[in-house]
Amino acid sequence: MGDRSPKSVQKQAAQKQSKTNSANSKKQQVANTQAAARTKAASSKKK
Repeated sequence: MGDRSPKSVQKQAAQKQSKTNSANSKKQQVANTQAAARTKAASSKKK
């Protein structure tokens, strides 16, 4: 069985949170890039 000390549990939780934050950040960057591309495409159509 693995180490279940409070320090170990806290470290694992912090790593999991960091991974989640990283994934969410990447998703947000993709969404922002797509939104910028749509905005640019829409503004070029108006001209």
